[in-house]
Amino acid sequence: MPCERKPMRYGHSEGHTEVCFDDSGKFIVTCGNDGDVRIWESLDDDDPKFITVGEKAYSLALKNGKLVTASSNNTVQIHTFPDGDPDGILTRFTTNATHVTFNSSGSRVAAGSSDFMVKVVEVSDSSQQKTLRGHEAPVLSVTFDPKDDFLASAGCDGSVVVWNIEEQTQLISWPLLQKTNDISNAKSLCRLAWQPGTAKFLAVPVETKVHLYERGSWDHVSTLSDDLLTQPINVVAWSPCGKFLAAGSVGGSLTVWDVNSKLCMERQKHEKGFTVCGLAWHPSGSQIAYTDTEGCLGLLDGLSTSITNTSTTKAPVKKPAKDYDDLFDDDDDDRLMDEGLSDTNSPVKKPVAGDDDDDDDDFLMPATGRVRNRGAILDDENSRDTGSLRLGQDRFGDDDDTGSAVVPAAAPLVPLRPVYEGPTPTPPQKAFQPGSTPAHLTHRFMMWNSVGIVRGYNDEQDNAIDVEFHDTAVHHAMHLTNSLGHTMADLSQEAVLLACPSTDELASKLQCLHFSSWDTNKEWMVDLPKGEDARALCLGQGWAAVATSTLMLRLFSIGGVQREIFSLQGPVVCMVGHGEQLLIVYHRATGFDGEQALGVQLLQLGQKKRQLINGEPLPLSQKSYLSWLGFTAEGTPCYVDSDGVVRMLNRSLGNTWTPVCNTRETCKSKSDHYWVVGVHENPQQLRCIPCKGSRYPPTLPRPAVAILPFKLPLCQTSTEKGLMEEQFWRSVLFHNHYSFLSSSGYEINEDAQTQSQKEQQELLMKMFALSCKLEREFRCVELAELMTQNVVTLAIRYASRSRRMALAQRLSEIALEKSNQIQEEEPEEQEEEPEYSSIQQTSGYGRSSVTGGRYSNRRNQEEEEEQGEELREDEDGQEMETEEAAETRKRVNPFAKEAGSPVKPSLTPIGKVGRANPFKVLGSGKPASLSGHPRVTNILDNMTSGKKSAPLSGSAVKPNKGPVLKPLAPRPKTKTQSTLLQMTGTKAANKKPQENTEPAADQQKQPDVPPPASSADNVENKRPKTGFQLWLDENRKSIIADHPDLEETDVIKEAMGRFRTLSAEERLSWTERAKGQTGDAADLKKRKRAGGGGGGGAENENGQAEADENSAKKKKSLDPSSKLSAFAFNKN
Repeated sequence: MPCERKPMRYGHSEGHTEVCFDDSGKFIVTCGNDGDVRIWESLDDDDPKFITVGEKAYSLALKNGKLVTASSNNTVQIHTFPDGDPDGILTRFTTNATHVTFNSSGSRVAAGSSDFMVKVVEVSDSSQQKTLRGHEAPVLSVTFDPKDDFLASAGCDGSVVVWNIEEQTQLISWPLLQKTNDISNAKSLCRLAWQPGTAKFLAVPVETKVHLYERGSWDHVSTLSDDLLTQPINVVAWSPCGKFLAAGSVGGSLTVWDVNSKLCMERQKHEKGFTVCGLAWHPSGSQIAYTDTEGCLGLLDGLSTSITNTSTTKAPVKKPAKDYDDLFDDDDDDRLMDEGLSDTNSPVKKPVAGDDDDDDDDFLMPATGRVRNRGAILDDENSRDTGSLRLGQDRFGDDDDTGSAVVPAAAPLVPLRPVYEGPTPTPPQKAFQPGSTPAHLTHRFMMWNSVGIVRGYNDEQDNAIDVEFHDTAVHHAMHLTNSLGHTMADLSQEAVLLACPSTDELASKLQCLHFSSWDTNKEWMVDLPKGEDARALCLGQGWAAVATSTLMLRLFSIGGVQREIFSLQGPVVCMVGHGEQLLIVYHRATGFDGEQALGVQLLQLGQKKRQLINGEPLPLSQKSYLSWLGFTAEGTPCYVDSDGVVRMLNRSLGNTWTPVCNTRETCKSKSDHYWVVGVHENPQQLRCIPCKGSRYPPTLPRPAVAILPFKLPLCQTSTEKGLMEEQFWRSVLFHNHYSFLSSSGYEINEDAQTQSQKEQQELLMKMFALSCKLEREFRCVELAELMTQNVVTLAIRYASRSRRMALAQRLSEIALEKSNQIQEEEPEEQEEEPEYSSIQQTSGYGRSSVTGGRYSNRRNQEEEEEQGEELREDEDGQEMETEEAAETRKRVNPFAKEAGSPVKPSLTPIGKVGRANPFKVLGSGKPASLSGHPRVTNILDNMTSGKKSAPLSGSAVKPNKGPVLKPLAPRPKTKTQSTLLQMTGTKAANKKPQENTEPAADQQKQPDVPPPASSADNVENKRPKTGFQLWLDENRKSIIADHPDLEETDVIKEAMGRFRTLSAEERLSWTERAKGQTGDAADLKKRKRAGGGGGGGAENENGQAEADENSAKKKKSLDPSSKLSAFAFNKN
């Protein structure tokens, strides 16, 4: 009889726990070590009613609306059920009672105690007591004979005793158990059970078997055993029909026997192997509730005990086996233990249909055979327990008193025979507000989000709503009377939005308290049309939205102006807003077999309204539902499903959803959950409230927020490689929001963006080094594809140091490709935006830090660009464009000469100065080797150096920027070799200024004019001089003579001014002179570079040449044959 084992759930604190059903089977009632009795409407009831009966509750019994408990204050108390009102104390012992039970009519209670006594008390008059003395140790359990003549008890003295109640004497005593001195040391609780109805057998658990003793003769007539039981049986319980006996053991085994055939019908195992200490059958015989010594509650569902042929012992097993076999035919594949059973009995299926002896069985069995699958279709939630299970109770009408009133249930089921037998439709989940707890609670959270908390109170005293802000600077806390009965709320920095369902007289209303309004009317309300109910609502920046029962979405301005309305594609589940974004999740279809079929829409409601995601299916874990939906603080949509998986939108991968965390991994028990209240991408934090034994927190005491880390579910994250891969892709995913925000026109934190870039490139470089060590060169190249151009240079250096020349050669090709890419892009950009401003830069920036090098440098260089621009403005005065064009043309050739064959004119396009420069420097690790500047390090530093470069921005005037601006003072060369990841800020510092400012200036104005050249000198004294520098060398003395007290920076400034006043021809001639020198320098350098291998650098290019490249560089084609050394040369 394969049944379904439901997952365990938290019930009480750790310790002995007991369970029973109420008479109707509607409630499961448990008691435990925390002194509470809890009343569960079902296993999924997250808010059970509870009655506190003492410090600890050891045992309970329930009948006829009376709840009897044995508690730690040595009393046996009585409470009314289900109200839980105290109804007096039945009896007292000198120490605690260990077990209580009712007789079959509910008129008497028996209790055993650790003081060796058993008492039998009348419920109606507790003064009528009988005391049974004779045990020589604490009493383990007691049970009444259903005919009320006898009582059986078991004790730690090893004996099981049958008493005559009236005479208060022992009839018989069997020494069956091991002796112990206290219940806590007993191997088994030895919970006895008397067969209901006929009262024929007393079941006694002895070690791993159950002995059956016959009433009257007291003979041991049979033994129920199972080879798979290896540990002592703790508790036994008879099914209501008296045909089956269930047992729970110390090792967590649950076994059900058919008593007539002594065959084991069902075997289940506690999911964690904890000791089962409480067992109770549902009055219908369809379910068994059980509890363990850890305080958890479980349920076996779908026990079809009642649908059996019980008329004689004719073949008792066959029939049950048959129905179980096909009732659950889809369930037994994964139940090895039951397969033996079902296979052996499968042949019985044939006789069942045409069994002559019992005609009503013929249709009964098939009729109920599929009830489980039909539940949803028949729309009868109870069909599975009442229909299928009670149906057969009439079979037992003859020999017990279960009552055959249920027989009529058979009638409606008969015609169902040819019913649909496919997958079961899943009931669609109801609409909810993310961050709210269920509406049936009297005290509940209506909203908990990153702005504040809205609590609803609905009890006898008042119906009110409290609004509290995390930051009281936004607004002070508010207390609102909830006369309209609002059930939904949302909260933003501007307003509180509330909605109530319609009633017979009143329409559904939407109420908004716009507390940030500057006028005096801070509240507005709107009635929805008749027959339309609010189902979900949310607030964004300047707008509110409500989704209604008529599949309509209505937008309002925050001040109450009605805006657009549109139809939803299905019934709404929930929705959230953030800034201009509106995210809606709805049912796009009916799900089957426990799955929900949800769709998602993402709209942007800014100046340009557009739909970013249009009705795509929302991915959920198997058989789960949506439990939270929201945006990160940075505006990326994310959601959590009931399995605890958090998924976030990955905009750089075509709006796909990436799992970023599984909150279940940090839960200690299956019934614990995390209730999410917010997500942050920077820092990476999942803010949630741990809930013990529940899916959501109570309002009191105030829950504490915990912070969980994110972790992408990559493979083998325990290895160094897997760990770095996970960190890298997580960094990429969590920094996508920069590009989205900047493209939407928001300001972003550039430091953080730079930092993230740096972190990613560092991780790539570490993975590259690891792959090198493992001799995975192909993998190295794949990693290089993800690097920025600067880091590829570093990788080349690393490869050549590790003597991997083939790898270095391939990497150099990648670096060339990347530089080409940059060049191609830049000309276009130049046309579009001749004046490239740093702001635009940012937005273009993060398209994807992973794709290739070009963007990352850009950001780091923003400040430099600004400086460059300022310089440019100073310098260029109003130079004519024509002049500039001429210059460029002239410039190019000399450049080409220098570059030699690979002639890749430098990569710095005019507009993007920022981006390109970095390459130059880095790209050529040349400075390091040639000029010996520590600049070599890698872009990683370049990222850090944002601050260092900033100084330049003061239009190159501030003296503190000395080094950059004193280009004329030759730098000493430091021969520093930077190692793989040595991040020295220095490089960045010199490099940036140098290149940045310089090219910037060059490019935008004529090449020679650039004062930036000045920075070029910095690079090394050898650097070829620009026209301006030559002019300055010759005229320096006269300037100093005129202004003897000028500082170096001021001298340069003065010189710029004078140089600018020269005619265009004069300036041009200076440039020509400078170029003449450059050519020679280039040759020289080329030779050096060839010697220096990959590390060489192309400084001259870096110098003015670069400036020329502007136009030229884009046009020149690359010579692929160029060797590594050449690459280093042209690269920058």
